[in-house]
Amino acid sequence: MDMCVDETAAGSQVGDAQSHEWVRHVIALLDAAVCQLDHEQAVHGKIVHAASLLRKQINSQIAEGNSDERGRLIAWQARKVRDYIDSHITGRIFVSELCALVRLSEAHFSRSFKRTFGESPHAFVLHRRLEFAAEYMLQTDLPLCDIALRCGFADQAHFSKHFRQANGLSPSGWRRTARTIPADSLRHISPQIFGA
Repeated sequence: MDMCVDETAAGSQVGDAQSHEWVRHVIALLDAAVCQLDHEQAVHGKIVHAASLLRKQINSQIAEGNSDERGRLIAWQARKVRDYIDSHITGRIFVSELCALVRLSEAHFSRSFKRTFGESPHAFVLHRRLEFAAEYMLQTDLPLCDIALRCGFADQAHFSKHFRQANGLSPSGWRRTARTIPADSLRHISPQIFGA
């Protein structure tokens, strides 16, 4: 049965596992702070930037894991899957398509994907869609309904629901706030910091 990513919802050394867990804990604390600081724009921007840097570091460590780490996608597989998702973000992405890319069974792929990226294929695609949407909101004046469709959401309401769940602000509220933060602080903004 073909499952759509939209419908589905441990490092090798003790030190690495503890490090990853610590970074995830810091990200969760920063995410919680961001949700509570919607009126403190300067602080908000710095927390967003810090959480983004931490998330990029942990995601790069996970995605570029050694090929001998059991149960993970190897680097070329992770890169190929990520590139495919990014290039097909506007449409439906099926788990079976991702499995075919890396020549794995659906069950093995889903386990390996989660161990590699730290989340299910569905959650990863949702985060990428939110990340693309944030870039559009910051770099263009497109209406939110157009941004929603360009990023693979069914409509503006669908986009707004997930965006609000991810960070506690509506897309329009987030856009207004983010545009008041200096441009050099926005370079690393990513909805992945929202921890949806």
